This record gives sequence, C-alpha cells and structure tokens, in this order.
Amino acid sequence: MTQKTTQGQFTETSSVLYMAFELSSKNWKLGFSTGFGQKPRIRTVTAGDQNALKTEIKLARKRFQLPEQCKVVSCFEAGRDGFWIHRFLTAEGIENFVVDSSSIEVNRRKRRAKTDRLDVGSLLRMLIRYRHGEHKVWSVVHVPSVEDEDRRQAHRELAALEKEKNRTSNRIRGLLATQGIRLAGGNISADQLESIRMWDGSPLPAGLESRIGRECAHLAFLKEQIATLIRQRKNALRSKSEAEAAPDKKKIQQLQKLRAIGPVGAWVLVREMFGWRQFKNGRQVGSLSGLTPSPYNSGNTNYDQGISKAGIQPVRKIAIELAWCWVRYQPNSKLSCWFNERFANAGKKARKVGIVAVARRLLIELWRYLETGALPEGAELKVTA
Repeated sequence: MTQKTTQGQFTETSSVLYMAFELSSKNWKLGFSTGFGQKPRIRTVTAGDQNALKTEIKLARKRFQLPEQCKVVSCFEAGRDGFWIHRFLTAEGIENFVVDSSSIEVNRRKRRAKTDRLDVGSLLRMLIRYRHGEHKVWSVVHVPSVEDEDRRQAHRELAALEKEKNRTSNRIRGLLATQGIRLAGGNISADQLESIRMWDGSPLPAGLESRIGRECAHLAFLKEQIATLIRQRKNALRSKSEAEAAPDKKKIQQLQKLRAIGPVGAWVLVREMFGWRQFKNGRQVGSLSGLTPSPYNSGNTNYDQGISKAGIQPVRKIAIELAWCWVRYQPNSKLSCWFNERFANAGKKARKVGIVAVARRLLIELWRYLETGALPEGAELKVTA
C-alpha cells in the first residue's frame, strides 16, 4: 500500500512545514515534510522562479492540511547561488538555514546511489533533526549582510588578479623556453619581442610572436587592474569620512598599530572575520580559520591528520604569513618566545607545524585585542613619527 503525503499519516500534530532545496543551474528540487515519519513531497521548479516556489509552498500547505500562516523552515547547501535565495526566503517570512555542504553526513559505501531526489530527502531529514535539537548534524553558514558581503569583493578580486598575473607570466616564460630563450629577470614587454632571438639567432616565428604579444598585453592589463585596486584600498584607509562611516575601517587601523601587521593582513582579517562576525570564544575563531587539528584516535590507532582546512581559505593563508612576520618583528612577545623555545632549533618540517600553532593563537589574540583593546602579551606597537 502506497503511503500518502498527508497530515493524517504522521503520528504527531505539527504546524511547521519543513522544506529543503537541492539547487542546480536549471532546476530546483524541493522537498516538503511536516516531521519524522512523514513521506516527503518532492517537486521540481525552474531555477530562480520565485513565483513557482511560492506556489509550491502554498500547495504543500494545502496537501499537508496546514494553516496558511503556518511556520515554514527551509535549508539549502551553500554554493554557486550565493546568499540571495536566503535573503529572498527571509523576506518572505521563512526561517532558512544555509548549510556547509562539506559538513553533511553521507553514506560511506564505495558505490552509493546519488540523485537530486535522494539528496533533497536526506537534507529534509537532517533539517528536521536540526530543528529538534541535534545541532551537530551539520554546520550552518553565517550569512553576511549585502554590505558586508560587498566589502569582501576588493581583496578577493585582488587575489584572483594576482593569481592570473602569475599564470600569465609563467605562460610567457614557458612559450619562450620552447625556443631556448631564458629570461634573466623581470617580464618582457610587447615592444621587446622584435629584438628577441631564438637559439640559432633567428627571430621568433610570426605565430608565436603574435601569441606572446597578446599575452604581454593581457599581463599589462592585469598589472594595471592590480595597481588600481591597491590604490583604491590605500585611499579608502586614508579617507577620514569613510573611516567614520564604516566601523570595520577603525578595526583595520587598530590592527595596523601592531608591529608585523600591515594594511593587507589587517584588511583581509577584518573584512573576512572580525568586521561583522560575532565570536563567543577563541575556539570559534580557530575553527573558522581551519587551523584546528584533526586527530584520528580509534582503537590502538592514534595520529594527527593535520589541520582541518575547514574554514576561510583567505584568512588561513594570511594568518600563516602574519605568523612568520610576528615571529620576526615581535621577538619579545609570548607567542614568539614559545615558538623559538620549541621550534627554533628543530627541523624545517617541525617549524612549519609550529608556525600553524602560532597562526591559530595569533588570530585568537588579535580577536581579543579588537574586542577588549588588550595587547597580546609582550607585543609592541609601531613607533609613530
């Protein structure tokens, strides 16, 4: 006998409609339920169709015999669609959770069935468990405001341009290396192509010269864009009016007062972490950075798998760089003394392990410094002229 998706089949009365999304570029798979033991109602709508989504919610309420004003709780995995769906659902009065996809539990069989229908059903069951108090069933993403999200664009674009610049530069060097040409230093410009000679003294072939010329033009464009972004960042930090309007600008300037921390590190840490996120303790700071250890302790097997890398990649990268600078420019601080005592005379691999611990502790100390104004123990401020 087929189980029907009606309220009568559920053993408990509920006034909450649970909804899960399985998002894709063309279609959205929707799953509806009222609680444990209820067969989910699965529907498909065109991706981004807000009216169709509203209609399906109304039909689901009617199907489960729920009042029109009943509470709706939804969830979806964080991905390419960003946070606009969350903001739309919140505006409609729906309680929504954006889930970190890497934290969702899955079947560990070597070959497991995976379809959108199965995935949305799994999300729906975990949503019900989460709402009933099982908060460790997954990790919920903290959704930034539109303004906070927009403030992250500048340094993320700058990082992408720097990466593309290095790729383009390496591609030019690789193309020249195929003809036995080695650049002593720096980059070649399009104007210098005519003077370059191959291994036998002959000029570059026309097709290769044309290709390298376009690559050089692209490299010059990238350098111009990078210079523009750096100039905009400097102007933003120097502008007194903007510093008074945006609270995170004050935090950036506060971090820059410490030796070993420059504008790049302060900008990234504040815009990604300390500017708008609320932390309860230092453990949350370390966890978000992904610099926490991942032990493996089962039976007689006990070893460390390294850091989790589950946090924000730009923060983790800049934290490691700041840790090396901290050890060098803050030699009298407690963190630097601890590192030098344990790892200064150790091998290269041990120092890399130690600097990760310094980076995690440093992030926690900087968070406390911004929250309370208390300097990290033994740290020194920059000397102002």
